[in-house]
Amino acid sequence: MSLQTLKLKSGADRRLRGGHVWIYSNEVDTGHTPLKNFEPGEQVVVETDKGKALGIAYINPNTLICARMISRDLKYTLDRSLITHRLKVALSLRESCFTDDCYRLVFGDSDGLPGLVIDRFFNVFVVQVSTAGMELVLDEIVEALNKVFNPEAILLRNDGKMRNQEGLETYTEIVQGDIPELCPLMENGVPLVAPLERGQKTGWFYDHRNNRAQMQKHVEGKRVLDLFSYVGGWGAQALAAGANQAICVDASHFALEVAAENARINNAADRFEGYHGDAFDICKNLIEEKEKFDVVVLDPPAFIQKKKDIRNGERAYSRMNNFAMRLLKKDGILVSASCSMHLQRERLIDIIRSNSRELDRNAQIFDQGHQGADHPVHPAIPETDYLKSFFVRILPAA
Repeated sequence: MSLQTLKLKSGADRRLRGGHVWIYSNEVDTGHTPLKNFEPGEQVVVETDKGKALGIAYINPNTLICARMISRDLKYTLDRSLITHRLKVALSLRESCFTDDCYRLVFGDSDGLPGLVIDRFFNVFVVQVSTAGMELVLDEIVEALNKVFNPEAILLRNDGKMRNQEGLETYTEIVQGDIPELCPLMENGVPLVAPLERGQKTGWFYDHRNNRAQMQKHVEGKRVLDLFSYVGGWGAQALAAGANQAICVDASHFALEVAAENARINNAADRFEGYHGDAFDICKNLIEEKEKFDVVVLDPPAFIQKKKDIRNGERAYSRMNNFAMRLLKKDGILVSASCSMHLQRERLIDIIRSNSRELDRNAQIFDQGHQGADHPVHPAIPETDYLKSFFVRILPAA
C-alpha cells in the first residue's frame, strides 16, 4: 500500500513521542501537506517537520482531531492482520481478569484500535465504529472477529453521535447470525439480559462492573433506590445480593421492562418495582412522601457532554446528590457516580461534601471506584479515565 505523507509543524510531534495518538488539525503543516489532499479515513505516514517518520495514522481532514495513530512501525498498516493481532492482545487482558466471556473486548485508543468499541456477550459481539478510518476497514474488523472467535452473531451499532462529526451515516445492522431481543450476559456472577438492538449504545454498560460488585456487599436485607436505572444493572444485582426491595427509576418504559425481567431472572420479581418518569420529579415526590432508603444509587447519564456544559452539569449533579441524601435513612449509603469526563473526581467529592453540610449531615467516603479492567486507561489520554464513583455513608451531624 502506497501512503501519502502528513507532515507536522515544528514541535507538534512532542505529544506523539510521549505516547499520545491524536493529531489536531492545527498541528499539521498544511503548507507542505494540505488537508484538502486527503480523503476521510485514508491511512498516511506521519512525519515530523524534519521529515522523520513517526508511524502510520488514519486521517479525517474535516475534524478537529484530524488523525489518529494506529502503528509506530511503518510495516504495519491497519488491515485484517493488525486488527486480528490487536484483538488477541485485548483478549489476553480480559481473559486474565474475568471468568465469564462478557466484557468490553475493545476500548478504542486504549486497545490500539482508535474509533472502535466491541462488547462481548458470550459468543455475540456488538461492534461500534465512530471514525471514518475504522469505517473503511469494517469488513476487515468482521473478518478478524471471525478468525479469532467464530461468533454466533455480530451486530453493528453504528448510531453514535460522534459519527455525525466524522461525516458518517448512522445505522444499525446485523451482519451475521441472529440477535436475541434480550441477550444473556453474566456480571459479578449474576445472570442478566441486555437489549442489544434497542438499548443505549451497545445495550449494556460494563464499565461499572467493579462498582456494582462493591455495592452488593452493602445491600442484603436493605431497601435500595436505583436512580437512572436503565435496565437495572445496579438494582437487579442488588436483588441478587439479597436486597429486600429495589426500586428502579428511569425515563424509558422499555428499559424498566427489561429491568423487571432482570429481577425475574434472579427470582426477585416480587421485590422489584419500576418507577417511570423524570428522576428529578420522582425524587421530589418521594421526599414529599417521606420515603427512606438504606442505599441510594445515583448513576446518571453524562450531565456534562462538553466543557461548555460544566456549569449547568455540576448544578444537576449537585441537585441529584442533594435529593439522594434526603432520601437516605440516618446511616444510609449513597453510591454517587459520574461518567462525565469533564467532571473532575475532586469536584464530585466537593459536591458530596457541600450537599451533606447543607443538609446538616456528615459524609463519610469509605470507598472509591473506577472503570473496570475491560476499560483500560491510556496513560497519555486523560479522556480514557472518565468513570468515578464514591461510596458514602451519610450520618447525622454529631
